[in-house]
Amino acid sequence: MKYAELVDGEAKTGELKSFLVDGENVAVTIRIPKNMRDAAKDAAALSGISFTSLVKMSLIEYLTKKEK
Repeated sequence: MKYAELVDGEAKTGELKSFLVDGENVAVTIRIPKNMRDAAKDAAALSGISFTSLVKMSLIEYLTKKEK
């Protein structure tokens, strides 16, 4: 099953989150301003999480947000 199928099938938020975190990890390279990266690393550290976890949480929040 793919993400689009879940969204079109009106899956519950919990189902979407479960789908998104299941599966193997892959390496991803993104280009962002250094200041943004540094600020995100600091914010993550203040919250007691890693930069990677912050990025994953942000993606999950975005991908499970219901359209208004």
